[in-house]
Amino acid sequence: MDFDISKMRNIGISAHIDSGKTTLSERILFYCNKIHQIHEVRGKDGVGAVMDNMELERERGITIQSAATQVNWKGYTINLIDTPGHVDFTIEVERALRVLDGAILILDSVAGVQSQSITVDRQLKRYHVPRIAFINKCDRQGANPFRGRMQLREKLGLNAYMMEIPIGLEDKLEGVVDLLEMKALYFEGKDGSEVRVAEIPAHLAADAEKYRQELVEAAAMFDDDLMEHVLEGTETKEEIISAIRKGVIAEQFVPVFLGSAHTNVGIQPLLDAVIRYLPDPTEVKNTGLDLDNNEAPVELLPDASKPTVALAFKLDDGQYGQLTYVRIYQGKIVKGEDLYNTRSRKRFKVGRLVRMNSAAMEDISEGTPGDIVALFGIDCASGDTFCSNGLNYSMASMFVPNPVISLAITPKNKKDADQMGKALNRFTKEDPTFQTYVDPESNQTIIKGMGELHLGVYVERMKREYNCEVETGAPQVAYRETITQRAEFNYTHKKQSGGSGQYGRVAGFMEPDPEKDYEFVDSIKGGAIPNEYIPSCDKGFRKAMEKGSLIGFPIVNVKCTINDGQYHPVDSSDIAFQIAAIGAFREAYTKAKPVILEPIMKVSIEGPTEFQGNMFGLINQRRGVIIDSTDENNQSTVNAEVPLSEMFGFSTILRSSTQGKAEFTMEFEKYGKVPNSVAETLMKEYQEKRKAEQR
Repeated sequence: MDFDISKMRNIGISAHIDSGKTTLSERILFYCNKIHQIHEVRGKDGVGAVMDNMELERERGITIQSAATQVNWKGYTINLIDTPGHVDFTIEVERALRVLDGAILILDSVAGVQSQSITVDRQLKRYHVPRIAFINKCDRQGANPFRGRMQLREKLGLNAYMMEIPIGLEDKLEGVVDLLEMKALYFEGKDGSEVRVAEIPAHLAADAEKYRQELVEAAAMFDDDLMEHVLEGTETKEEIISAIRKGVIAEQFVPVFLGSAHTNVGIQPLLDAVIRYLPDPTEVKNTGLDLDNNEAPVELLPDASKPTVALAFKLDDGQYGQLTYVRIYQGKIVKGEDLYNTRSRKRFKVGRLVRMNSAAMEDISEGTPGDIVALFGIDCASGDTFCSNGLNYSMASMFVPNPVISLAITPKNKKDADQMGKALNRFTKEDPTFQTYVDPESNQTIIKGMGELHLGVYVERMKREYNCEVETGAPQVAYRETITQRAEFNYTHKKQSGGSGQYGRVAGFMEPDPEKDYEFVDSIKGGAIPNEYIPSCDKGFRKAMEKGSLIGFPIVNVKCTINDGQYHPVDSSDIAFQIAAIGAFREAYTKAKPVILEPIMKVSIEGPTEFQGNMFGLINQRRGVIIDSTDENNQSTVNAEVPLSEMFGFSTILRSSTQGKAEFTMEFEKYGKVPNSVAETLMKEYQEKRKAEQR
């Protein structure tokens, strides 16, 4: 069968928490005949949505892992990825967007653009993913899709125009008016699967005309011929579609659709829009880096006859072994052929090749260009590139944020310890934002992640998937130390103990550098320190920065300059200059007025206006700074910056002080100086801990 790549779409569904991503995915699967019955997200009927295949997802009613599936709509193939909304699982969104060609950005018609919508939009822009917008939940009380459209423009800076207007709102939502066809669409029959086309209701005719005029004029900016025809009044539907498509693919136009996934209104026109306006794999420019040629960029073409280049963007270690999700950028993947992993430099044979429908699998014999497929039993890491025919390319890696919170975990017995090791090994492979290490001082296993929910989910998964009980310690914040002023050093390391000794003198200064974590400057003149020992000084400074003297956390934002020194022709060595640099750093560090830094989180609380005072109070009690607050439709949104150390257990307190009606999201914003009173407490605790360990 001939494969037509222009009839393929790779799309993701992204939005703030609880905007209806998974509910929309479920409807898309149903209308594309992939499933024969619709189930609800929280699994009230005991089944749950298809795309939430993890038991934990169904219980909590949230998406934890992105899930992939493939559907067919009107002869087009759509690869669909449903992503999580919680910022704790932001890596799932990052890696999905890394491989997608287009996206549906969902907004809640009552809340409009929310904090996480801004984060998702930033990710879409980072990977240059064109998007169409869908304003969901138009059946909710207080729904206003027109306000949502304005917020897309004002808050996200998107050139957004209505493609539809609603027929009724809230509990009177009946259907939508299609502004291209100038027809009313009603969704009838079982589960809204029959679309009835009718004339526009008389009371909406003037509005429809006004919004259509706006849309056509905006589309004409992308096509000169259309501009002429609009002036003459002879524009055609095909010309408008073509112009909008150009604007969307150039990321300069966002068509806005609306409806309600829960009540099955407006989904079929959205599917039509995916086909009409979002790009196929040939319309997206993808580049690889040629590792044999100083990482020179190389354009990849979605052509089956070319050598294969594919990116492993997600790993899932299931009951049958490791499943590797792969996006094919060039060439094709055929069962039984050999591929080369350019990171590990190992060849492997493609054994089982499958297409995923959430948790269900379908065996296939080959994957075509632009396709998203999964491979079985391959030893690789997330972000690896696979090539064929001697190519040595790498795809640009995805952005991975640093973890901000850690937790000590202890297995309850020997059997649990073995299982815990297996679980941690798997989770760190699957999720680059989840890290683990053994603290050399306390010998405890520490896990690090993006937030309390993130770590809580992994501890729960250990229990369920590995039958492994662990005890958790108090959450630990990832503090940092830094300096506030310039300080000079002049340190000599001398050791004489029979035979050749050790000698090295290092002189210079350190100063704060807010732009970089660490910078080393070599200003040695006249060979005071020989060239071969300069890297040793750099190594010594780096080593000294791993652990500060205030509370034992890494030191950041320091620039070290060496401008003098001394060596001994016999006793100087690499190790001598490393030790001299460590001593020099420590000597100057205490003079440079060091301070402690803490992670400051961007916190956004949303809830009924009657509780706004309580929300302000909760932030003020936590050393928070309120940035702004908005009040619309009896719903308040408060944006603030709050230290992470003050946010533990916040969800419980927020619930009790707002009768369970408010919710919050938080993500890492920056590092800020800890107040003196808090710094003194932290330093005292650190000294006591060290004394206890020395006893």
